This record gives sequence, C-alpha cells and structure tokens, in this order.
Amino acid sequence: MMMPNTFFYSWIDLLFALIIIILFIPLCVSEIKDTRILDDSRPMILFEKFGFAHEGHVRVTVRNISWRSKHPNTKLDPSSMGFFLVREVSFPKILNESEYSADAFCMLDSRFVKLILKFDGYSYNGSAVLDEPDEYSLVFGNCQTEFEVSMDVHTEMYNLDAGEVKDFLPAGQTPLPKLYFVLFIVYCWFTAAWCYICFKQRLTLDRIHLIMAALLVFKSLKLVCAAEDKMFVRRTGTPHGWYVPFYVFGFFKGVTLFTVIVLIGTGWSIVKPYLQEREKKVLMTMIPLQVLENVAAIVIGETGPATKDWFTWNQIFLLIDVICCAAVFFPIIWSIRSLREASKSDGKAARNLEKLLLFKQFYIVVIGYLYFTRIIVPAIGAVTSYLYEWVMTAAAEGASLAFYVFIFHNFQPVERNPYLRIDEEEEVAAGQTLAEDDPFEL
Repeated sequence: MMMPNTFFYSWIDLLFALIIIILFIPLCVSEIKDTRILDDSRPMILFEKFGFAHEGHVRVTVRNISWRSKHPNTKLDPSSMGFFLVREVSFPKILNESEYSADAFCMLDSRFVKLILKFDGYSYNGSAVLDEPDEYSLVFGNCQTEFEVSMDVHTEMYNLDAGEVKDFLPAGQTPLPKLYFVLFIVYCWFTAAWCYICFKQRLTLDRIHLIMAALLVFKSLKLVCAAEDKMFVRRTGTPHGWYVPFYVFGFFKGVTLFTVIVLIGTGWSIVKPYLQEREKKVLMTMIPLQVLENVAAIVIGETGPATKDWFTWNQIFLLIDVICCAAVFFPIIWSIRSLREASKSDGKAARNLEKLLLFKQFYIVVIGYLYFTRIIVPAIGAVTSYLYEWVMTAAAEGASLAFYVFIFHNFQPVERNPYLRIDEEEEVAAGQTLAEDDPFEL
C-alpha cells in the first residue's frame, strides 16, 4: 500500500509537471488575435463571436497564404474565399437562400452577410465599421472545398466608447473587470475571517480546515488575475501576461475545490482521521481528471473554434466534467450510510443524527450547486441578450460564493462544550428518527 507522504508528494510532482504543460500551450487570450490555419478545407471556419455596440470595428489581415489541391487539374478561383460577418439569426436565412439559388451558391455572395475581405490576388486586408449593434460571428468562407488553404490571420475587433477610445471587450463583458475586483475584495474578507476563526479555534483545527483556507487563497488570486486580465484586454486588446497566473491559480482552485468536496464527503478529519481504500481511489481518479479538465478548458477558451480539434476538446471537457460531478457523490453517500450503520451499534444516536442531517444537507447543496452552475447558468446565457453576457458570470460566481459560505459555515472548527450533555429523552428521540429515516442507496 502506498504510504501517505509518498501519495501526496507524487501528486504534487504531477501537478507541477502539468502546470508546466499548461504554460506552454499556445494561447490567444485577447481580442487582437493571431491564428494559424494549416491545410484546412472546411467550407466555413468560425474565428470568434463578438458583441458590437455602436461604432464597432473589425480588421482582418491575412499573410503567408497558400493553396493545395488533391486534384491537380482543378482551377483555383481566389475570389471564392474570404472573410465575412454574420448574425446568428441570419444562418437559417442563408440556408434557405442556398436551397433556392439557381446558380452555384457561395456564402460570400449572400445578401445576409457583411463582407470583410474577398481574396482577389492583390490585397488580403479588409476592415468594416458596423452601424447596427449586435453579436456577430467572424467567419472564413471557402467555396472551393477541393482546395486546402494555409494562412496566418490577424484580427482586431473593438468598439469605440464616447471618448473615441478603443474598447476591445465585447459589449456584454465590459462590466467584468469591476465585477471580478469586487468579488476579489469579498473573498479577501472571507479568507481573513476564516483565518481568524481557525486561529481562535486552533485547538480543534483539523487538516481539512487548512486545505479549505488554501481554496479561498487560490480563489481570491484567480479573481484578481481575472480582473487584471480583462482590464488590460479592454484597454489594449492583450492581457500583458496576466493569463499565466490566471490559469495557474484557476488550475489549483479547481483541483482544490473538488478535493475539498471529496474529503468532506468522506468525513476525513471531521468524522474520521483516515481515508479508506475506496475513498483514496476516488481522490486518485479525481485529481488527474481535474488536471485534464483544466487543460481542456484552456484549449477551448483560448485557441478558438478556428482550430480543427476545438470541438473534440469541447467533448472531452464535457465528458470529464460529468464524470467528476458524478464521482463526488460516492463519498458523500458512503458517509451517510456509514453514519446510519454506526448509530445502530455505538449508542450515540443523537450525535450521529446531527452528523447525518449535516451530510444530507451537504449532499443536497452539492447537487444544487453543480446543477445550477452546469445547467441553469448556460441556460441563462442562452436566453440573455449579448449586452448582458456578464450576468451569466455574476450568476455563476454568486452561486459559488453561496456554496462556499455553506461549506465553511457548517464545517468550521468548533469546540464542543463538555458540560452540554445529551439527556436520555433526546437520545431516544434521535434513535426513533434514525429508525424512521429512509436509507441512502447507491
């Protein structure tokens, strides 16, 4: 059996190794982006979506362009390729237009798109000013799919505010820097309050409480990095390196959060001072899955849909997230069943009833938190106007804060008063409640 110190040190080595991998992932964390397309024959390549206000601007520059065809006798028409902007509501109209077109239909010629650049063999630069505010998708269209195209694409998308200053954040994300900074202040206060409680109750402090403190530290650092990242992107179009600590602290926060949920679910340091073999297996499975999930999240968020493997990484992320969310319930249900069985043999019905009710509440809150952040929040984003994209972030962060408050309030270090004894009537009533309680089965 692996010794405890060896177990934890092996995972620390793995975490640092994978952080190095994350740091070397090629990112594109800005609204001034450089994208490399290599031997791609897709008829449409989505580069990004951007919410434009009044005076929206788009610039596209293409360099090092080349074509290759598997059919040597095919004649290339460069004007059949180019960049355009399109609204989401226009896609059904374009599909209908293509079905009823008498000639060979090319999306670049559709009346429902705003053409930015069409390759004509002379110029590969294009720009546009948008007078109609909306959320647009920047798309590369290839109407000769028998040709594979390679190119370096430089894009700039921004709005002009009242002072004619460039704002590189989409219209719905402009409040995010202030929102993240306010949340950082809240979590700093939260961390200070938790440290004060731990110091005050240091005689009853357990190792899980120190891990919970680390979770608050990582969450706070991630938020301040997110605020700085968004602020620099808004002003200059690039994050000036803030994406590196943002993803590092976000990585640690994600791993620590699921570790805390699993450890609390097992009752480690609260109900018992050790982990059973099956609980170790859950933790050993959860940590590498969280590592892979964080890597997938970085690739999804920063490389963009123009990358060929972007949709594959999306599927990997969703699959891992579902597995992790399902796995955290095993230790909680095991603890609930163990408490029920212990209450029948140790004669401490009242004490076990208190713990059982707490773990049932924890089980319900974890379900609610995961359901809200994985299903309700995306649903809110789907029905909310692009101008209020920040509401989705506010809802997710609000749910996270409420979840943290519940965990830290209910599992804080508390010293029991030895003079508060449980009388016989309370013990009998608790035993009756436990006898009538429905068992949790998995």
